[in-house]
Amino acid sequence: MLPMRRSFTQSDPLRLGVLISGGGTTLANLIEHRADGRLRNCEITLVISSRSEVRGVEIARRADLPLRIIRKRDFPELSEFSNAVVAALDAARVDLVVMAGFLCLWRIPGRYQGRVLNIHPALLPSFGGHGMYGHHVHEAVLAARETESGCSVHLADNEYDHGPIIAQTRVPVRADDTPDSLAERVGVAERELYPRVIQAVADHGLAWLSRRVDVPGELPPPAIVPDEAD
Repeated sequence: MLPMRRSFTQSDPLRLGVLISGGGTTLANLIEHRADGRLRNCEITLVISSRSEVRGVEIARRADLPLRIIRKRDFPELSEFSNAVVAALDAARVDLVVMAGFLCLWRIPGRYQGRVLNIHPALLPSFGGHGMYGHHVHEAVLAARETESGCSVHLADNEYDHGPIIAQTRVPVRADDTPDSLAERVGVAERELYPRVIQAVADHGLAWLSRRVDVPGELPPPAIVPDEAD
């Protein structure tokens, strides 16, 4: 088990394990944010994909990121699948697990509780749960005639789309929206919010997540690195 570190530096950055199951849009966004400096003091030390032939796998390979394929169907029991995921995270010395379109339920052990983030394309606790992913979410929002939707970053637990909410961004639902147009607008919000939350952890340490749950509020601005402060 890794100790809970208070802060992270360029020489000892926040180590991310990114879990994917599909197109890798969130993974690509994090890679882009790291490349252009919007996401600092972080490194992606492992990508786990629950599927072997998806675009997210190719994105990880092109970025030369450590990659493991761990398919749920290869394990007779959920506990064995979960143990394989946890063993890979342990081996990569991951500080923070970032679920990025990971569609498989896995049992999060005690030592990773409070260290697993997920992003969901709706305003939780509404429109979450088993089967509520991708366009299923946006179709449900439109069917309910909601006037706003958005995205939620939350601490994951052992239920689908459950656990304390860390941050949310709201977006309007327009009268002429389709699932595609709403998904595009929510996707823009997701691509901005998730890196901001991860940056806050890199700036303030893992304990910030538990404080965030206790006293929610606006996300803090990114810390100013020394060479920018001069």
